Amino acid sequence: MTRLLYTLFLSLLLAAPVSSVTAQQATETPQIDRSATGGAPTLEDILARQRGEAVDNSWRRGTDDGSADTAPGTGPLGTLGGMSNSDVWRDLRFNEADIKVSAGGPVAKVLVQDSGMAWLQFREGPLITYGGLALLGTLGLLVIFYLFRGKIRIDGKKSGRTVTRFAFIERFAHWLMAGSFILLGITGLITLMGRKFIIPAFGHEAFSTVAIASKWIHNNISWAFMLGLAMAFVLWVVHNIPNKTDLKWLAVGGGIFKKGVHPPARKFNAGQKMIFWSVIILGASISASGLSLLFPFELPMFAKTFAILNDTGLPQMVGLGVLPTDLPPHQEMQLAQAWHAIVSFVLMAIILAHIYIGSVGMEGAFDAMGSGEVEEQWAREHHGLWLEELQQKGQAPAPGKAPTPAE
Repeated sequence: MTRLLYTLFLSLLLAAPVSSVTAQQATETPQIDRSATGGAPTLEDILARQRGEAVDNSWRRGTDDGSADTAPGTGPLGTLGGMSNSDVWRDLRFNEADIKVSAGGPVAKVLVQDSGMAWLQFREGPLITYGGLALLGTLGLLVIFYLFRGKIRIDGKKSGRTVTRFAFIERFAHWLMAGSFILLGITGLITLMGRKFIIPAFGHEAFSTVAIASKWIHNNISWAFMLGLAMAFVLWVVHNIPNKTDLKWLAVGGGIFKKGVHPPARKFNAGQKMIFWSVIILGASISASGLSLLFPFELPMFAKTFAILNDTGLPQMVGLGVLPTDLPPHQEMQLAQAWHAIVSFVLMAIILAHIYIGSVGMEGAFDAMGSGEVEEQWAREHHGLWLEELQQKGQAPAPGKAPTPAE
């Protein structure tokens, strides 16, 4: 699913024109018969511009009644004389006007961007369709897994003793990141899909209120997510370096598919490490594209990235050709929004599986991030090597110690 979304996104990117500036640099201009419209633009003119093809707009000059700056025209499509200068508006429409900009370079002069239609079609079509299917499909698979496997129980006899799994600062970082991500996911889906579902059900006024609130929450809660992400990385990166023990865990699927199977694991098993690195890498990518959306002029992301990729020669090797590097701010935002949504859908699907295991999927798992204390037998079955390390350091009850009431 991820590969399909990425392919669709990349195909639209390469099919869309880099900007109206680059589109107008073509030397060959197709001739279009405009006799049926009396010289007015045709549908083919519009479609050609949206495809990024060069359209010769010189034919439009001099097609008025000759009084563009003096008196209103006499025909039904005549100009408004001194009240309107059609040549100026045509220059603005086709990015030929002499526009002065204080920053941003030539691309900042692009006021009308035809290639935005490709982004809009991708956003309203494949992005919503396949992104929604990815989330629904993940939920469906989790339901099926639960029906066949059931809740993963503690197999051995509970000791009545608890072990400190996560300290307060660790739980704070987790819930800061998790809580903000849930809010970001909900508000992001409302912003992306709300028009299709909220308006038909509750009307435009309701959608307007919800959309405005969602935008405010999304933009401001994002800082909490980035802070939690940074804290989680600092606190746990040392425990998430892959090692040979992870291979043993993966060889038996972590024991989640068969009762009584408990592979050795340290503080984080292989599955948790995959979750950790998915959150860190994808979360960082989401954060970067989000910052680019918040500050498009200060933090353009794609033009520089494409330039680096072009220097490596990788796009040419895989048949993509030279990636565009002359991107106006509006196209930077369009690409950033599309990438932001695609990566978010992938991470949301992963987090759904994580939430399942940490709640209804496994007995005792929620306690680790709830109270921070876990049943000793749970720790022995799921993180045996970690428990042994704590016992050797005197940070966990030694085997055979008299039980104390579990918290």
